[in-house]
Order: sequence, then structure tokens, then C-alpha cells
Amino acid sequence: MLTEPILTSRAEDGRDIPLLVWRADGPLRAVSSGPLGGGIGVRQWVLNATVPMSYDRDDPAGHLAALAADLALDGPGVGLLTGVDVTEVVARTDTGVRAWATVGLGTPVLAAAPVPAALTQRVGTVNIVVYVPARLADSALVNAVATATEAKTQAISELGLLGTGTPTDAVTVLCPVDGPEAAYGGPRSTWGAPLARAVHAAVLAGGDRQVVPWSDQLTG
Repeated sequence: MLTEPILTSRAEDGRDIPLLVWRADGPLRAVSSGPLGGGIGVRQWVLNATVPMSYDRDDPAGHLAALAADLALDGPGVGLLTGVDVTEVVARTDTGVRAWATVGLGTPVLAAAPVPAALTQRVGTVNIVVYVPARLADSALVNAVATATEAKTQAISELGLLGTGTPTDAVTVLCPVDGPEAAYGGPRSTWGAPLARAVHAAVLAGGDRQVVPWSDQLTG
């Protein structure tokens, strides 16, 4: 089981910077596109860390691993980064599936559109964390990532934005290591359908309000 996230902070460059920590009460199967702990494997925690919009470290995985060590997070986990103030996390539940999203849509892009000469540096990361209360096969985990992405894109469309996401979005899906294995994670499957609804609701709610980058909040 994945607990509700705990809001904490870290001291960095003389500032207290917020971060969210999810802890599991035991090992969980996971799939993630995060810079730390990406891929498929067993994970025990998730960290979603706010960073300033000026963030330019070329070792995000190492940075996240150091943050995890400072928080005494044991074992393998997933680390995510965002310019969004993670205190603005939105959570939604559907049929036992729990989804959390930190939503920054300042830089929406169409995935297959030509790359512009320069991107406006606005808060533009959607980080999605999902817990499914049933064991998913590897193929179902991968399918669940696609389903979450489709649901996110549906929400972005309904918000009236021309984009399928942002350049730096990440998705993490976790589930138990034991129990009967579900073979499918698509939007009409037993667990993919509530996953899609929960993610859609979380991103829609998170995107339907003004989101100011955390570093902009410091300067008013």
C-alpha cells in the first residue's frame, strides 16, 4: 500500500524548498519515467521535489538520490522534479485507484510538432503518481502509463490548451507485488478505466487554476 504523501522541505541555497514523499508499507511493483528509479522494478518510495525554474544541474538522478538519503528513504525508489510548488498537489480516487498530480502547464506542446527555436521558460511539468490496488503484469504496467498519458492529454484538451503535454512530464504507476495478476491496463480494462478517470480528474483540477512557479512566488 502507498501512503498519502507527506509534505516536507529541504534547505538549499538559504531557502526552504518543498517536496512530497510517498512511503510504501512494503515493496511495490512500479513503472516510472522519472529521472531516478525509472523503468520497471520494485520500489519503496516516491519523491517529488520542487526546484527553481533556474535549475540547470546535469545530474538530476544524483541530486534526487542525495535528497532521498537526507530523508532516510531506504531501498530503491522513484525521484521526480518539477518547477511547480508541490504543496499544490491534487489527488483523486476512483474505484480504489488513487492518483496524485502536480500540474504545471505553462509550456504545453504537441508531441509531434516541430521543435521551436526557443521554449519560453515557464512552469511546465505534469508529474503523475498512481497507485493501483492490484498486481499488474509488466505489459499492464506499461499500458497503464499510456492510459495515464491519454487521460492527461484529454484533460489538457478540455482545458482549452493546444498541447498533448509538456516537454518534461513524468508518470509513475505502482501496484502490489502479490496477488492475482491483471494482464491489461488499457482505458477499458478493469484497472485501466478507473486509473484513466482518476488521472483525468486530478490533471483537470490541477490545471484549472493559475499555477505560479515556486521560484516566482519568492519574488512576488
